[in-house]
Amino acid sequence: MGIISWIIFGLIAGALAKWIMPGKDPGGIIITILLGVAGAFVGGFLATFVGFGTASAFDLRSLLIAIGGAVLLLFAYRQLQR
Repeated sequence: MGIISWIIFGLIAGALAKWIMPGKDPGGIIITILLGVAGAFVGGFLATFVGFGTASAFDLRSLLIAIGGAVLLLFAYRQLQR
């Protein structure tokens, strides 16, 4: 997928992760996009490592992997901000 596709996919994953873990975070939409894109990368790496699959296309499995990675990064981000 192209970079624009990953940004859009990251925005969706980041927004859903923010919906799953609501709270006040500094950074707004930019941090949401970055967490979503990074979450897709981290989620894809972890899913590949355990043999579940990769975040390689726009499908439900990839979205769930990306959301899981974004939630993980959002949790870590909040812990570092304390």
